[in-house]
Amino acid sequence: MKKYYCYIVFILTLISCSDIIEVPDISDDIVTLMAPANNSTLNMTTLTLSWNAMEDAKQYKVQVAKPDFENILQLVVDSTLTDNSISVQLEAGNTYQWRVRAENSGYTTSYSTYSFTLEE
Repeated sequence: MKKYYCYIVFILTLISCSDIIEVPDISDDIVTLMAPANNSTLNMTTLTLSWNAMEDAKQYKVQVAKPDFENILQLVVDSTLTDNSISVQLEAGNTYQWRVRAENSGYTTSYSTYSFTLEE
């Protein structure tokens, strides 16, 4: 009988601990994009997209569209990663738009979006 009480106390302790663990709400936070700068013109085809890391983010959703997300012809990159940068190989002579949102187990931020053009 005493053994069963121990099991019940153990299970109740586990259940009550789950109420203590809260996921931070990041939905009002903003991901700050760093490079390439918005509306920049570049003369390279391999570049690194980077943004500031967010304390409560566990991962980032990164997308690159050609020419932009409203008039998308091609979704060039669609990745989820834990780092705050990604290296991409793109075609010269095109305009691109890239965006990033932060995610954790309960929330996501809105996308932050920049555009750039790659010269031929």
